[in-house]
Amino acid sequence: MRPIAWYFDFVSPFAYIGLHRLSELPRGLAVEYRPVLFAGLLNHFGQKGPAEIEAKRRYTYRWCHWWAQSLGIAFRFPAAHPFNPLHHLRLAIACGCTPEAVRRIFEAIWTTGADPADAAAFGRLALALGVDAARLGAPEVKDALRRHTETATARGVFGVPTLDVEGELFWGADSIDFVRAFLADPAVVRNPEMRRLDALPVAAARKL
Repeated sequence: MRPIAWYFDFVSPFAYIGLHRLSELPRGLAVEYRPVLFAGLLNHFGQKGPAEIEAKRRYTYRWCHWWAQSLGIAFRFPAAHPFNPLHHLRLAIACGCTPEAVRRIFEAIWTTGADPADAAAFGRLALALGVDAARLGAPEVKDALRRHTETATARGVFGVPTLDVEGELFWGADSIDFVRAFLADPAVVRNPEMRRLDALPVAAARKL
């Protein structure tokens, strides 16, 4: 089995769509689900999230709604977005980040139109997954999420979802075809032109 890591955050509609698109990858892959705090990635790299730019927020929501429909994926934005995904991320870790648990948490957020901040609904979700919500504050759970996020930033993961495939990063739910091409032939990425692009000089920069 070829191991790959999938970095995600439940706050991202692209991660939810990306979860469904993992099934398009070839067989024989061992996918490790790694929850990270997207806000931590944004802070590390000094970025704004799509929902923090009003015009981009509106377009992103429209695009994700259309894209999910075109792919036949059940999809409905939650009652408020963005929301704080911390408890959901910790819940995934408490569940061992199994594919089944991760999918169930995503579906609770991205198919119901409910409010992710609804404490009673979250409690029912945790109970259905066999987790005592009180466990989510345990140091080992909190530390695991912190480690995943720190590992991601150290690897250069700047957004979600991101696949780490044999040391190469592929960002976005729309990168599946790129990943498949790389798995079939690593020279798609590991070639002189790609190395030239990696070292391309910056000719102009904005003053911030």
